[in-house]
Amino acid sequence: MTKASFPLAPALSLAVVFALGAGLWASALTSGPDAAPADMAELGERLFFDVNLSRNRTQSCATCHDPDRAFADPRGAASIGDDGLSVGDRNAPTATYASFVPAFETDADGLWIGGLFHDGRAGTLEAQAGGPPLNPVEMGMPDKAAVAERLRSDPGYAAAFPAIFGAPVLKDPDTAYDAMTRAIAAFERRPDFAPFSSKYDRMLRGEAEFTRQEELGRLLFFSRQFTNCNQCHQLRQSAIDPQETFSDYRYYNLGVPENHDLRGRNGVTVLDEGLARNPGVSAAAASRGRYRTPTLRNVAVTAPYMHNGVFEDLRTVILFYNTYNTRNETRKINPETGAPFGPPEVPENIEIDKLTDGPALDDQRIDALVAFLGTLTDERYEDLLD
Repeated sequence: MTKASFPLAPALSLAVVFALGAGLWASALTSGPDAAPADMAELGERLFFDVNLSRNRTQSCATCHDPDRAFADPRGAASIGDDGLSVGDRNAPTATYASFVPAFETDADGLWIGGLFHDGRAGTLEAQAGGPPLNPVEMGMPDKAAVAERLRSDPGYAAAFPAIFGAPVLKDPDTAYDAMTRAIAAFERRPDFAPFSSKYDRMLRGEAEFTRQEELGRLLFFSRQFTNCNQCHQLRQSAIDPQETFSDYRYYNLGVPENHDLRGRNGVTVLDEGLARNPGVSAAAASRGRYRTPTLRNVAVTAPYMHNGVFEDLRTVILFYNTYNTRNETRKINPETGAPFGPPEVPENIEIDKLTDGPALDDQRIDALVAFLGTLTDERYEDLLD
């Protein structure tokens, strides 16, 4: 649900098979008035899994945000569209803990914070839910009227929407679409998406113990002397806050290289300018190359990484950050390619002060950080580790 609307080229048609599989659950529910959801969140759940809200009836929200894979898309750097051919240009992030993302706005210093999608262009969870159905490279519906017609034609929806939102709700495309996004957002605000059930959470509650390596990683992560991790990935004041989401929700340019493999598949040639693509941002020059800091919750099981999925392995991400501090040229090699890490796609506005804060890391400390990040995996997904 987070791909950018860039020009596209053909990709693997096998995507249709994956999309159909992801939508079987929703198809089974479309059985008549007796199956009508009872409340807004339950309605949102059904909508989230409904492939009938895509043009060719092959894709739902769950296709790219698989609940069995921490509500992320494990199929590649970017998701395949409803037509089975289109490929986006950005990675679909986890939808877990998305309800904690603040509304898109500027802070007291005039800096942007919050918002959904990598560039914050959806100010709220409801606005984000309304993006993919009308995106031509995602679910591909032509307009809100077409979506409203799909809703009216389903007996369960025809009963549930008026009961929850009022009798006239499905008669007007705009009100029907707005109600749909509200329901999906209500589903995404349920505790299932943010259970705070990881080993880290259990450790804070005294229900689990870290290994020595995990504890070293925790100390390094929250250190203000040995790493710079918490400068962008700590929201709360306390390092033991039980509702830490591991993101400050601000926008930074980290010098991430272009994903040439992805661009080879989708045919995109235009520069991805990040925050500068957000229509609500006026200072485009200062915003180029910036992306919102993602949560690190479930990060160990939601590869690939960065806004464009350029890195496959979590350890590679830390090695990439380490290139800003090490003077050893051999430590600047991307282990996934055997070549040096590529140049930044957008060389302006790189957050050099934050990236160079702290010493270079040796393998022991890198491995410890990876181990700690694994402890942020919700209990439901711990079997996906390794």
